[in-house]
Amino acid sequence: MSSKEKPTLGGTRIKTRKRNIAAPLDPAAFSDAVVQIYLDNAGDLELVAKSIESSDLNFTRYGDIFFEVVFIGGRTQAGTVKSDEGERHTYSVIDCEPRREAILPSVVYIQKILRRKPFLIKNLENVTRRFLQSLELFEENERKKLAIFTALAFSQKLSGLPPETVFQPLLKDNLVAKGIVLSFVTDFFKEYLVENSLEDLISILRRGKMEDNLMDFLPPVRRSAESFAEHFTNEGLTDLVEYHSKKMFEVKLREIKTVLTSKVTEESNVDEVIESVKQQIKEAKMPDIEVVRVVWDGLMDAVQWSGKNQQQNANSVLRQVKTWAPLLNTFCTSGKLELELMYKVQMQCYEDAKLMKVFPEVVRSLYELDVLAEDTILHWFRKGTNSKGRQTFVKSLEPFVNWLEEAEEEE
Repeated sequence: MSSKEKPTLGGTRIKTRKRNIAAPLDPAAFSDAVVQIYLDNAGDLELVAKSIESSDLNFTRYGDIFFEVVFIGGRTQAGTVKSDEGERHTYSVIDCEPRREAILPSVVYIQKILRRKPFLIKNLENVTRRFLQSLELFEENERKKLAIFTALAFSQKLSGLPPETVFQPLLKDNLVAKGIVLSFVTDFFKEYLVENSLEDLISILRRGKMEDNLMDFLPPVRRSAESFAEHFTNEGLTDLVEYHSKKMFEVKLREIKTVLTSKVTEESNVDEVIESVKQQIKEAKMPDIEVVRVVWDGLMDAVQWSGKNQQQNANSVLRQVKTWAPLLNTFCTSGKLELELMYKVQMQCYEDAKLMKVFPEVVRSLYELDVLAEDTILHWFRKGTNSKGRQTFVKSLEPFVNWLEEAEEEE
C-alpha cells in the first residue's frame, strides 16, 4: 500500500459580483406623497416642514420635483410650468396673494427645509433658473408673485439663490423683447427696497454681474437713458434712476479718458484729437468742468513715467503740457475752468510724491502757453480753497507770483 495521500477532487468557488439593483424612477408617486403632506396639514407650513423632516421620501433623487411642488403645487409637465396629472395642493407660492405677507412664510419654510437638508440647495437653484427662463409661460400675476418671492429670498438671505442664478437667466432675448423681464425686475426692485437699502440692491446686482448693465433689462426698442429714467421714475424708484445716471456718466468719463489717453500715446494730430474730444463730450452732454478734469487725467495717464528719477518725470510732464497746450486751451475757456485746471495740477502733484517739486514749473509753463491767465494764478495763490499740500505749493510758487506782481506794477 502506498503511503501517498490520494488526490481528491476539489473545486474553486467562483464568487459572483453583486450588482446594484436600481429602483425604478417614480416621480409621480413622490410628488403625490409630498402633496399629501401639504393636504394632511392643511397648508400649515410649520407642520409641513416637520412632516417633511420625519418622512422617508427620497429627496436626494427627487429634489427638483420637491421644489416644483413648493412653487406651483404639483409636478410640472415636461417642457412647461403647468401641473402634470396627479395630486395638487393650493398652498404653493403661485397660489398665494401677490403680497409680501402672504409669500414670506414660504421663504421661511424653504429656509427651514434647507437647514435640515442642505443638499437640496442645488435643486432650488435648478428649479428657480428653469422657472425664470420660462417666465412667459406664467400669467402676469404669477410672475409678480415669483418676483416678490425672489426679492424676499434675497432679503432673508436664503441659501441656494446666488444673484447670477436669478439675473443671468432673465436675459433671454424673447423675454427681454416682450418687456417681461423689465416688469419682473421692477417688481423685484420695489419689493427688495422695502426693507433694504439701495446699496444692498447694488451689491446684489454687482454679484450678479448686472451693476453696469441695467439697460439690458429694457426691450431693445426702449433701451435708452431717457426710457430707463422715465420707467423707473414712474415706478417710484428715483434713487435707482439717480444712481444709474451717475453710473452711466462715470462709464462715459472712463471711455473718453481711455480714448484720449490712447490717442495721446499714439501721438495723434492735436487738431484731430481736439475734434474727437469735442464730439465725445457733445454726445455725453458733459459739463465743462468735468471736461477739464478728464482732459488733464487723460494727458497724465499717457505720460511715460521713469521710476524714481524726479528730473526725468518733471521733464516728461512739462513736455506733455507743452505738446498738448492747444487741447487744454480749447476747453479752459473761463477763469472758473482755468482755476479747476490748477486744482487738478495741485492734486496730481500732491498725490504723486515724485511730482511735488514740479508744481511751480507746470503752472509757469501753462501761463507761458496762454492756458492759465495771470488773474487765475493770483486768485489761486491768495484765495485757493483746496488744502491738499497747499502750504507747500504756495511757498514753491511764491517767487513766480512775486515776478507776476512786479511785472504788473511795472505796466
